[in-house]
Amino acid sequence: MPSTTAPIELAAEERETLEGFARSQKGRADVARRARAILMIASGASYTEVEAALGWSSATTAKWKQRFAERRLAGLWGQHQGSQPRVLTPALEARILSRTRTKPSDGSTQWSTRSLARALKVSHTMVSRVWQRAGIQPHRLERYMRSTDVDFERKAADVIALYLQPPQHAAVFCLDEKTAIQALDRLDPVLPLSPGRAERHGFEYYRHGTLSLYAALNTRTGEVLGQTAARHTSGEFVGFLSEVVATQPKGREIHVILDNLSTHKTQQVQAFLALHPQVRLHFTPTYSSWLNQVELWFSKIERDIIARGIFTSVADLARKIRKYIAHYNRRAKPFRWSYADPTRRIA
Repeated sequence: MPSTTAPIELAAEERETLEGFARSQKGRADVARRARAILMIASGASYTEVEAALGWSSATTAKWKQRFAERRLAGLWGQHQGSQPRVLTPALEARILSRTRTKPSDGSTQWSTRSLARALKVSHTMVSRVWQRAGIQPHRLERYMRSTDVDFERKAADVIALYLQPPQHAAVFCLDEKTAIQALDRLDPVLPLSPGRAERHGFEYYRHGTLSLYAALNTRTGEVLGQTAARHTSGEFVGFLSEVVATQPKGREIHVILDNLSTHKTQQVQAFLALHPQVRLHFTPTYSSWLNQVELWFSKIERDIIARGIFTSVADLARKIRKYIAHYNRRAKPFRWSYADPTRRIA
């Protein structure tokens, strides 16, 4: 090993090459700094002068002097070059997308950017770019309900026609039940909304009981007829149908859109229809509740009062539902409903 104080003898070609590295504005900055250090040592500069000029420590200066003495110009480059940069080629992108659609071998249900990057030996940022460009989000999950109704097209067209081209001088109602609404009372006080903090409810609650809500949405006005009931029976359903009929002028044709629940098709219902020939029921296809507009209103009342409501009794729950319906009807508007792309239905 050469002495740290011994000068370095440079051949003419070596000096010319080192000076080229030191002057270069486009080469590697680390190589240029090492070349300057070797030139200074060769010219007789001390370690202190090298350290002051380059900001190195004495150990760093000694290391690169020793490497140059052992390997000459080749010693200016680091011994560990690191991994080769990966370029996102179409083939590599296709490989990432193909592997994304397979299951991980560790038992996980989906890949993360880092787990897939480790498996393919690429950077996780590259995986993220590929997923973003392809619109892939493995962490997300959506659910669907496939209708098995062999008569789907006819039933759906019948319901859609009532929305888009309702019969003249006729009333169209979307009717359904929201069952088992729980009257939940919180045992701990609610911490109100404040800057930087959401409203917080205690984990424990007291269940006072449940009730069912019958609702009929008038598709022309957007108004809702609602009635709460302790039980969910065919008799309660027929009683609510009678309430709906009573709101319309005598003899007016009434079309009611509803689902295929068994309580909608009993002998009691058939007897009611025989006494009221102006009422016609239109059943949606099985597993197609999205065709019933009242489901939109049910989701609204769920968000507005039921999900976060505090009810001291079943009677309190019923009173608050009736109050909500009364206020809703004062500014009710029909839903702008359309069925624009039938190809999106899952076959």
